[in-house]
Amino acid sequence: MPLKWILHWQPNAGTTVNSQILTEVSQCVESINGTKDGRWKSTITFYKPMLRDPSAAGEYPRDFLGISLQEQPNKYYLIVRGQKIVLEADSSIQMIMEKLQSYKLRVSLNFEGFQYKLGDFKVRVGKVVPSHNETLRGIVMEVEYLPISSLEKSRQIMEEFVDIWQETISRKSLPGHFMHIETNFPEYGLSDHYSSQHTAVQYATVMAQLIATVRS
Repeated sequence: MPLKWILHWQPNAGTTVNSQILTEVSQCVESINGTKDGRWKSTITFYKPMLRDPSAAGEYPRDFLGISLQEQPNKYYLIVRGQKIVLEADSSIQMIMEKLQSYKLRVSLNFEGFQYKLGDFKVRVGKVVPSHNETLRGIVMEVEYLPISSLEKSRQIMEEFVDIWQETISRKSLPGHFMHIETNFPEYGLSDHYSSQHTAVQYATVMAQLIATVRS
């Protein structure tokens, strides 16, 4: 499958993310000839164990992430970041977990916005908002390169695209910039050949960064 890099908006010190920045970023994609190609949405859910026996706390992950991706509507991705585990499951796992009541949902965040076609690339720009309200928590961007599935072979062209993008954004003089955090996929047992599990792990990395930004 085509590979992706997921970037997040890093606000300058003392500033916060707002909807005006999201609007300006979307205009930037259109300014480099991106054509709108529908909407997209992914969801991350935090789960924590419901311990009936507190002494068993060490036997369960303290928390884990569940991720649903638009590109794989019948799948659900589970990530335990502490142990560097990623699993692909059938989407029905969510109902099973609810019935077993071994883990409870703490919070869900939606990543949603518009996608654009740009030559051999697809670019998705969206907001990060809690599922129960519209409070803007962040801005993310997916850059998908359609012809190649190898992370290593695509590295140079992805870096060049992001450089052009950063230059385009810098002309707007916005209070922040997009960041791409290199994810250590082999730690999760993932190969050079890109898959939806790679996407899920990247979302987990971005999520941790967004939380750190909000806390600071």
